[in-house]
Amino acid sequence: MGLESERGIVCGDCLSVLGSYERCGIHLSFLDPPFNQGKEYRRFDDKQEGSQYWSWMGDVLSRLYDATALGGAVYFMQREKNAEHVLRLLRETGWTFRNLIVWKKMTSAVPVRSRYGLQYQIIAYAIKGDRARVFNRLRITPPLPSHYRHEREGGIYVTDIWDDIRELTAGYFAGDEALRREGGERFHKQQSPLALLVRIVLSSSSVGDVVFDPFAGTGTTFVAASQLGRIPVGVEIDEENVAMIRSRLAEIRRSDAVARFYGDYRYTDDLDKIWQGERTIKREKSKEKLLV
Repeated sequence: MGLESERGIVCGDCLSVLGSYERCGIHLSFLDPPFNQGKEYRRFDDKQEGSQYWSWMGDVLSRLYDATALGGAVYFMQREKNAEHVLRLLRETGWTFRNLIVWKKMTSAVPVRSRYGLQYQIIAYAIKGDRARVFNRLRITPPLPSHYRHEREGGIYVTDIWDDIRELTAGYFAGDEALRREGGERFHKQQSPLALLVRIVLSSSSVGDVVFDPFAGTGTTFVAASQLGRIPVGVEIDEENVAMIRSRLAEIRRSDAVARFYGDYRYTDDLDKIWQGERTIKREKSKEKLLV
């Protein structure tokens, strides 16, 4: 199966589908699997033995490695307590570790009885080979820290601490971006924020590159990559999620428009080359424009 011709979402098991992909056709992957925490999924057992789960993760990383172009990247998101497993599996499957990104959540820390409260997730960034084929040094303009007196001219480079991207919190606090059923219930409580995928796609891919997601979920990777001129390809085992992904792509919601993030990266060198897409959000009915 050639990735260049398979520009879409495949309903199925990621290991089976990855085994049929051509070698070296993927340029960037975002790996956000179920975390084996006993959550209820319609098409997945999230209560596996630890050894079984991490063996499966190793198989996914190994097949991803084979399907990735030299210098291509993977971003592997997990719980903070699983950092040791993540780094070990990346090493054992051939990936070259580059950064352990700390995605700090903006909501209150989860209290824990016998240790410090939890307020972040990890995202391990690794590449195939010794040198990244693409790494765009993004500059951002986060809120000014309280001890700063003047705005930072030209913004700052993105570091390995991401504390400026808000997670889609529980319930109605998740805002308009969270997908909902007719009754208002969240469609998927593990939905990734669009801002997270915009940053990853912009950092480690070029226009026209293949961006792959083996656990596509609600399709946020697809929404970001397609609007930024990349080729989104992915796998999702739940047919209801697949239908939602196709619906999101068929008509981009106002809350799914990546144009609203353009201004966040305005000081990035060669941004127009990295970013391909509209810079204004257009609503077809009202013709209203929101300048970014």
